Amino acid sequence: MTEQPIRSEILDTGNPKIKAARIVIDAPAEKIFAILTSPSRHKEIDGSQTIQENLSGPDHLVLGSKFGMQMHLVIDYKILNTVVEFQENTLIAWRHIGRWRWRYELSALTPNSTQVTETFDASQIPMISTLWLRLRKAYPWTQMAVAKSLVRLKKVAEGS
Repeated sequence: MTEQPIRSEILDTGNPKIKAARIVIDAPAEKIFAILTSPSRHKEIDGSQTIQENLSGPDHLVLGSKFGMQMHLVIDYKILNTVVEFQENTLIAWRHIGRWRWRYELSALTPNSTQVTETFDASQIPMISTLWLRLRKAYPWTQMAVAKSLVRLKKVAEGS
């Protein structure tokens, strides 16, 4: 019998500037949150495969933390992110100068099972950022990256 591939569920947010997906991970919320709050582990779970390495920031993120990443998307560049939402073991979101957000919401289903929803939110960004995302045709690509990130997060959280 062939094992089925792991997939996350793509969500219809009703807003073309907000892309989201969710997945159930067989791990406690605390374990998953520890991965998300560790910038040095973001490359492991990055479904976009644009993160090259963590450059700066704390080992553990909290509200207001800043962390820098070396990125590659056609060209190499560096980006500084700031944690803008934070609730221990249930919510973390960060944004950079473009002001779009990556948000992870965790909901414990059982002590060892957690539903994780990842959202890319560009609904409140400046016009210049909106133009940049449209020019890059980023929205369909970002939807797939969000879905892939959750699959990678599941594999990391369940495997270690």
